[in-house]
Amino acid sequence: MKKFGLFILGGIAAIILIANLGPIALFALSIAILYYAFKGFMKADTSLSKVAWAILGLILLSITASNVPALAGIMAAIVLYFVYKKWNEEQGVVVENKATETKDPFVNFEKEWAELKRNF
Repeated sequence: MKKFGLFILGGIAAIILIANLGPIALFALSIAILYYAFKGFMKADTSLSKVAWAILGLILLSITASNVPALAGIMAAIVLYFVYKKWNEEQGVVVENKATETKDPFVNFEKEWAELKRNF
């Protein structure tokens, strides 16, 4: 039943993400250009260039504000990532138990050796 809930949650998150791909792309582009406009404003020497960069920045800020629904798509991507990790985590536990049930004496040695190598 847990897998079914993860499947439904992942499906809803995937639909929201796909529906918001366009706004996410425009949001990222406008944020990047807004960053460069801010850097240009900070580097500008004359008042006229500062005013020009400020006007460009305000235009880009309005473009960025109009793409705020893209944040729902970004949140859906984060939810999809956590659903993916949780789905694989449950499968990983089963595989890990099979590895610990083996009677091979070298399995423990390799774990200890890896731990020693990590410490040094």
